[in-house]
Amino acid sequence: MSNNSQSTTLADTQSPDSKEVSTHKFLIHHKGDHVGVATSPIKEGEQVIGIFMDDNSEVSVKSRGDIPLGHKISLVDLNTNQPVLKYGIQIGLTTTEWAVGDYVHTHNIKTARW
Repeated sequence: MSNNSQSTTLADTQSPDSKEVSTHKFLIHHKGDHVGVATSPIKEGEQVIGIFMDDNSEVSVKSRGDIPLGHKISLVDLNTNQPVLKYGIQIGLTTTEWAVGDYVHTHNIKTARW
């Protein structure tokens, strides 16, 4: 049995000049929407990529809080009592000021449904 291993890992085969593969962590339904939806959990301080579903363009946002799968991340700064757009329509009103990257949930948005 030989001590020489013939197996390598991806890290062993990548050159120092190769770029990391990045994947999106949230989706935005329409250009102009104020929020994106997490497609996997996002950690506070993480720089994440979002994809606009209408044209596949990307946006990069630094998360200002932990955001669970399926929850929203703010894409814009908004003041209190401002309309929030998703799907190209108003889904609610802000109940606090928002900054880009904020976790958006019941603590800072009032739904437009009721």
